[in-house]
Amino acid sequence: MRKTGVLMPVSSLPSKTGAGQFGKEAYKFLKILKENGIGIWQILPLNPAGYGNSPYQPYSSFAGDDLYISLEELANNGLLKEMPPPYREKEATVDYAKVRNFREPYLREAYHTFVKQGKTKTKEYQEFLSQGWVFEYGVFRALKQKNGERCWNEWEKHDRDWPQERTPLQEETKEEASYQMFLQYLFSCQWEKLKKTANEIGIEIMGDVPFYVGVDSVDVWANRENFLIGADHKPTFVAGVPPDYFSVTGQRWGNPIYNWEYLKETNYAFWVERIGHSSLMFDIVRIDHFRAFDTFWKIPASCKTAMEGAWIEAPGYEVLDCLQEQISNLNLVAEDLGDLRQEVLDLKNHYHLKGMKVLQFCIDTKKKYARDTFQEEENLIIYSGTHDNDTLLEWYRNLTTASKRKLRRFLKKEGCLQGSIKDKLLQYVLQSKAAYAIIPMWDFLGLGKEGHMNTPGTVGSPNWEWRMPEFQRAEQELQRYRMQIKKRAYEKTPSN
Repeated sequence: MRKTGVLMPVSSLPSKTGAGQFGKEAYKFLKILKENGIGIWQILPLNPAGYGNSPYQPYSSFAGDDLYISLEELANNGLLKEMPPPYREKEATVDYAKVRNFREPYLREAYHTFVKQGKTKTKEYQEFLSQGWVFEYGVFRALKQKNGERCWNEWEKHDRDWPQERTPLQEETKEEASYQMFLQYLFSCQWEKLKKTANEIGIEIMGDVPFYVGVDSVDVWANRENFLIGADHKPTFVAGVPPDYFSVTGQRWGNPIYNWEYLKETNYAFWVERIGHSSLMFDIVRIDHFRAFDTFWKIPASCKTAMEGAWIEAPGYEVLDCLQEQISNLNLVAEDLGDLRQEVLDLKNHYHLKGMKVLQFCIDTKKKYARDTFQEEENLIIYSGTHDNDTLLEWYRNLTTASKRKLRRFLKKEGCLQGSIKDKLLQYVLQSKAAYAIIPMWDFLGLGKEGHMNTPGTVGSPNWEWRMPEFQRAEQELQRYRMQIKKRAYEKTPSN
């Protein structure tokens, strides 16, 4: 069967705490997906968002963002004295700083209650804490707080070098680390419950894993040997992409480049642990910027833009071999967008990974007749757009009058006849022979610029802040496409 999915960040779900969480609204969203034949819920990374509130610059590849912990669930479980009051429920965007400040006292209260109830001594809790990453993350966040939230390479020396020396922690730091580990336990419990519910009703969760990690992360702080880090504890080279569709100066992401020679000596243990953890959290793991397994853009850290750099070959086959050999039930998909050399596609196809087709990039309206330039395959995912694109209507409205006319003629020729231009475009996506068709919620809702999630190459507001205020319209729009979605589910793919 062919599957249809919805791209919807957890942070964008309605809630009474200013940002989406693993509470009743998430379960209602699953119910709506189920009723309308949706088989995949694709989300953005759930890791603790760092610089610019970006989920692609997290503080950890293993930890979860406490932003998603349901305060309502904590109250229902007796960890809060009473239900928290609503936080300006109808705000259209997520104000991360204000939302975190609103939630913090309740999370602290839950921790103190948990300790008083003696639950820290339970077998389940102790088993969770025994995972190595949990303690490291707790200490990292505690020391980060102690050092004024600065990047770890700007900390006091004994804090900066703690992973190598493991010096005894001060009582205040130990207490804060314990609190941070408790938050990870809550996140894990609530996420596992939500994912189990999704799987029980036939919905798979597609998670997203950035290829790189942020420099201000426990990943780099505790494992510096895995990255090209200089004597000043700062990256010597950083990641990005050269000038492209999104930016004339390229994108300088600032993530440290991997030390591939060292990683090879460890049999790529960091990658195995990282993807292994993600494969336990998600049913499908999407690798963002997959092309870097083949070649990556290496920018000298001294350069202010991404215009200077070089393409360097990466040991993609060796890494992916290790992942497949050491991780059971691994289900990877590849973000293979952009101007790629053939070797990237060969690498993807060697492992039979699904790639991506984005409608906005494939419809060429520059010639006399509009055409789809992508030679469609069945082993891929078709998107109307992603979190990095204009919304579908935003893209359409930016076309010239002539291009719009050509596009409408093209859609008519393809049998997309009914409804608005949005309806016709989504019909084109849903009638694709691709194994998965995934549509962002903002495209189902028919939003324009107000639904734009992220603009690559820019940092901070309004990126990552879009929020759906209520469910009613989403339910109505998904119901309108229910028959097309369910028809698609009965169509066979080569693997059936």
